Amino acid sequence: MPVDYAAWCFTPGQGLAGLKLGRKPLGEPGPGEVLVANRAIALNPVDWKMIDWGRPDWGNGQVPGVDAVAEIIACGAGVTLEPGTRVAYHQSLTRDGSFAEYALLDSRALLRVPAGLGDRLAAAFPCPGLTAWQALEKVPLQAPRDVLVTGAGGAVGLYLVQLAVARGARVWATASPAHHDALRGLGAVEVFDYRASDWRQTLQRQLGPRRLHAVFDTVSGQHAASLASVLGYNGHLVCIQDRQDHAPLAPFTTAISLHEVALNSIHAHGSDSDWQALRQAGERLLEDLAAGRLQPPQLHAFDFEALPAALNELKRNARGGKWVTQLTR
Repeated sequence: MPVDYAAWCFTPGQGLAGLKLGRKPLGEPGPGEVLVANRAIALNPVDWKMIDWGRPDWGNGQVPGVDAVAEIIACGAGVTLEPGTRVAYHQSLTRDGSFAEYALLDSRALLRVPAGLGDRLAAAFPCPGLTAWQALEKVPLQAPRDVLVTGAGGAVGLYLVQLAVARGARVWATASPAHHDALRGLGAVEVFDYRASDWRQTLQRQLGPRRLHAVFDTVSGQHAASLASVLGYNGHLVCIQDRQDHAPLAPFTTAISLHEVALNSIHAHGSDSDWQALRQAGERLLEDLAAGRLQPPQLHAFDFEALPAALNELKRNARGGKWVTQLTR
């Protein structure tokens, strides 16, 4: 066991340019914790946003990153998982994260990875996959109901379309044209180019007398608010980026419900039963990935030493998909 490890470290006020590859001392797991050796690390938009924006609780040397697949190396008191177990995880933003060779984790956050699923595919799952599952859990779906997923070309939207279709919903989506055929192939009724000025009118014509039961918005709070009027009576507006601080419609009209999705919040506010539900759902979805019942986003490989450059590519969003690096030992 080494005494220290390589990690990408944050420098306050310097954004992505301030990420430096350094070494940190290897800690020991406390009660309920595990020490893991990362095998594959995935990038998410929240990573570059937190690095660019900074956080009040991040000091010099904070390790960013939320998603990885790892092998358990050591367990603290009360942990039932065994060393050698391969796990995927979503790390709390308040702790040193996944952009490193090793990490200390709350054992409740671990998802066992099925043998048939590769490291890179599993590492790319937790943040978008668990976010999509949480978003869908907000809405009661008595099939068939019509729902809209905006930004469905992204990883969260891609998983949301598939999960909603699997629950029997009639799924409509917006995405850039490059994603339309793939999303239709995954079960979307129709996919609209979000840049077309008349896509909402086209959607309503195709719905006929029906109204949308839910909108899952992955774009922004402002964008979500602009779609509130397309919801039917007792509909659901689910914000995956930002939230609604004020009701977007007049009171006592369509009586829609507003929902926010915040996966990171479970680390501070989740009970043991919340963690159990999330873990069970995550492991089921990893099994679906392994069996081919759930299709992942496209993966882009990068070298661990080039992590800041990959984050810049993700920020530019020129290629879509998920950026993942495989660590070698």
